[in-house]
Amino acid sequence: MSDQLRVRVQQWASGLDPAANRVRLAQGVTPGADLVVFPEAFARDFGEAGSDVSPFAEPLDGPFGHELAHVADAAGCTVVAGMFEVAEDPERPYNTLLVGGASRAAYRKIHLYDSFGYRESDRLTGGATEPVVVEVAGWQVGLMTCYDLRFPELARRLVDAGAEVLVVPSAWLPGDRKVEHWRTLLAARAIENTCFVVGAGQPEPRYVGHSAVYGPLGQTLAAAGGGEESLEVTLDRADLAAARRTNPSLANRRL
Repeated sequence: MSDQLRVRVQQWASGLDPAANRVRLAQGVTPGADLVVFPEAFARDFGEAGSDVSPFAEPLDGPFGHELAHVADAAGCTVVAGMFEVAEDPERPYNTLLVGGASRAAYRKIHLYDSFGYRESDRLTGGATEPVVVEVAGWQVGLMTCYDLRFPELARRLVDAGAEVLVVPSAWLPGDRKVEHWRTLLAARAIENTCFVVGAGQPEPRYVGHSAVYGPLGQTLAAAGGGEESLEVTLDRADLAAARRTNPSLANRRL
């Protein structure tokens, strides 16, 4: 257990070739971090809006899962990356975050992106509404995906389950004020829950990029631009404790 957590965010684009994406996964996971976070749908990009992704869905122990576990173990870290997972309805897979390393877990995206003119639920199946928290180097890390960020109750449930860090892989689509929404909501989830928030987005031009890490008082600890980029930041539990003394809003709740 450590009072510091070394986080690496890989704001890298995934393509339409799953084998090439697995190569990039291995390139992005090297020693030096406790937690490496890739964007949503890193195993294979969504493709054109509304396209069928079911042919690219895999079981959790399929080629992508096997490679993710292998590179995490080799680097001695925990890796989080997005994939499409085979579901009970073979035509509508899950949008899943896979966790590999000392802790192994999967989080199936709860809130599907039926917004801003899109209908993710036409092609994907939503996950169970239970929060998923994993241990990484003695830290409690809660998992969210993209559109989940717009639902503060999920973040609060994760924090109530013990999460000190919220990780939000995303493929946030561009549009009017969308970068502002992304950054504002990441900061808001950090401030209202007095926790760290790690946003890992796919880059421009298809998505907005602008990955960022926020501290528990909403301070920017690291931030990317629109293009491909890697962020390295060390989180300190002392900052978490100090923030919760300064702003004891979790303790002051009246339900």
